[in-house]
Amino acid sequence: MGHNALNVAGDVVSLTRDLVNFPSVSRNEAELADALEEILRQQPWLEVTRINNSLVARTSLGRSQRVIVAGHIDTVPVADNDSAVMVSAGNALPTGETVNEDVLFGLGSCDMKGGVAVALRAAVTLSEPVFDVTYIFYECEEIDSTLNGLTLIAAARPDLLAADIAVLLEPSNAGIEAGCQGTLVAQVEVAGVRAHSARSWKGTNAIHGLSHLLETLNVYEPQRITIDGLEYREGLNAVQIHGGVANNVIPDSVVVNVNYRYAPNKSAQEAEAHVRSVLDGFAVTILDNIAGAMPGLDRPALADLVARSNGQVAPKFGWTDVARFYALGVPAVNMGPGDPSLAHARNEHVPVSQLHSCESTVLSWLRG
Repeated sequence: MGHNALNVAGDVVSLTRDLVNFPSVSRNEAELADALEEILRQQPWLEVTRINNSLVARTSLGRSQRVIVAGHIDTVPVADNDSAVMVSAGNALPTGETVNEDVLFGLGSCDMKGGVAVALRAAVTLSEPVFDVTYIFYECEEIDSTLNGLTLIAAARPDLLAADIAVLLEPSNAGIEAGCQGTLVAQVEVAGVRAHSARSWKGTNAIHGLSHLLETLNVYEPQRITIDGLEYREGLNAVQIHGGVANNVIPDSVVVNVNYRYAPNKSAQEAEAHVRSVLDGFAVTILDNIAGAMPGLDRPALADLVARSNGQVAPKFGWTDVARFYALGVPAVNMGPGDPSLAHARNEHVPVSQLHSCESTVLSWLRG
């Protein structure tokens, strides 16, 4: 099957292979969106709306609950991994690593064309789901949030994102990861006085002045916060340092970027206040701050999904688009095939068993 065709009549593994072989690096999703649109419009039970290179396909069956099943169709740039390869247990990936189970290798296999395949199979298979379902296949998740397909849909047609709950088929080892952490990036500047390094006593070394900041971060004790029985572990860490002028100059400025990952029960404003409190006395500029998402496991539709999955529910460490849904009043979880630690990696791959188990769980859940 070439990269210009998708065979939805095959199984979820072959469909994932087709999707991997269909190039869709961020901002180049048009051809894949065209192919998906053609397939979705062939299903009489779906009403399809296209916004740029994102697709929303909805059932309207008068069900008492509406659920969203969503996945992004873009990938990060190619890293000699743009062709799908099936690799059997005991054999090596094209990148050299031996795998202990059957896997599909290739760009996007884990993040997240395996999840897209599951959603597409559900969309074309289930004409009478127990819920009304909104399937969303969206662009530009891997780049600037202003280009994200969900951002564009929310601006143009926010009504299309209304639902009781949402399931984002991001890689989670086919288990449920509920909610997600918020993330804040602060820039901290330490000032000094520039001087010739041969006369260093005439200046004040900004890099040496980092010691107090680094010690503050080193002794900081991050919180562990339990929500709906899930423990979210926070963290406050220096992630980048920029400083220095030349090898013969005492530096007069050094900048440290600090990343705060915070539990979803904190608002963005509370997170900023906490960081400013911890870094009191330092010159702090907030560069980015976006709140997380509460788990929402008390919603009946999500409770039913948990019951049909492998029973494992974990907190999501990291920020995902579930937070976009939560901001719209739609509790959401991540549940998709693949190990999230392989996302964006050169050796990206997805276990065949997880493709099948995730599809089985989603189809069972939507059938009721």
